[in-house]
Amino acid sequence: MSTNDHRAGVREINLVNRTLKLNTESVKEVREAINEIDRLVGLDSVAYDSEHNLLSVAYDASKVDLNVIEEKLGKFGIEINNGWGTHLKEEYYKFIDQNIKDNAEHTPWSCHRSPPGAKNKRK
Repeated sequence: MSTNDHRAGVREINLVNRTLKLNTESVKEVREAINEIDRLVGLDSVAYDSEHNLLSVAYDASKVDLNVIEEKLGKFGIEINNGWGTHLKEEYYKFIDQNIKDNAEHTPWSCHRSPPGAKNKRK
């Protein structure tokens, strides 16, 4: 168990930190969006740097993903910066989020395990 404290429902093994550059002039709209994002199950933290127009979020990628956060931002008319660097980083974040979600749902399998119902016949 880690010594770090996280919100309920957040597993440290699935915890990711994301920083997104936003296209917006209205700090008020961002604050409203942050309040909405902050209520998501699986979110650990969210912060906004108005000087650099950066949104920082930490969340359990098995429960929340970047698409959900973008949807909440879009509800308030806030878009992620559309520069090529930001776009590349955003696509990488989405790939990693999906990989974490897929791995969290995967049931491990081993060819060395006996099939269900088989008796161990070692002598």
